[in-house]
Amino acid sequence: MSQYLLPVLFTIFVWWFSTGAILWLGRLPRASFRWTMLGSTVVLGFALAGMSMSAAQTTVASAYCAFTCAVLVWGWQEIAFLLGYVTGARRTACPPDSYGWRRAWHAAEAILHHEFALVVLALLVFAASWNQPNQTGWWTYLVLWSMRLSAKLNLFLGVRNLSENFLPSHLAYLQSYFTRRAWNWLMPLSLSAATAVAVPLWMAVSMQPADGFAAASLCLVAGLLTLAVIEHLFMIVPLPTGWLWKWGMRAKARQA
Repeated sequence: MSQYLLPVLFTIFVWWFSTGAILWLGRLPRASFRWTMLGSTVVLGFALAGMSMSAAQTTVASAYCAFTCAVLVWGWQEIAFLLGYVTGARRTACPPDSYGWRRAWHAAEAILHHEFALVVLALLVFAASWNQPNQTGWWTYLVLWSMRLSAKLNLFLGVRNLSENFLPSHLAYLQSYFTRRAWNWLMPLSLSAATAVAVPLWMAVSMQPADGFAAASLCLVAGLLTLAVIEHLFMIVPLPTGWLWKWGMRAKARQA
């Protein structure tokens, strides 16, 4: 049982800690942004190299390595976005008279460069894992990418909890592209699709040797997808979730 529990606990910790650390970095004084971006870019290079090396191996350690490297790659674009370096061409609030497709276009303009960066990173991750037996990193990135896209669309269409306090002050204008409502038509589809993938993954875990590469890899990816489903539920359940990363938002008071 511990062989199954360890990757799940590792996934939960990485999800919790990385989110809080990125929130904290986005609230530091602006003078630190260039150094944060430089440091994260160096980490990105090492993460891609680590993924390329671990992709050729099928050990438990290589599954953890590929998963961690994929999260670090993902972290680069999160930092670039929250620091305001890679967002979009539109850096102002949505015009109040924008509705329907016009509002959707303005929202796309606000994050277009960010979406392009996600595609470029996806190609780099895919290339690092191409034709290799360990696809943990690639599947991890796919889970992060697809569920983040789902979250963005649901925020645009409308959810109960917008978590707008997660945005640093220099990105406050993005709140104007969110919609607060109890429900939207996409949310049940998002939850159903993610659950339909997560359940077979967990079933596959139970059919693998507990101490093998396959079990560790599947647990890491399935655990991350399950957490993404929980994050979607956070959007619609009237429960405060900011306390999970309260430590990551303490730098707000020191922001220049």
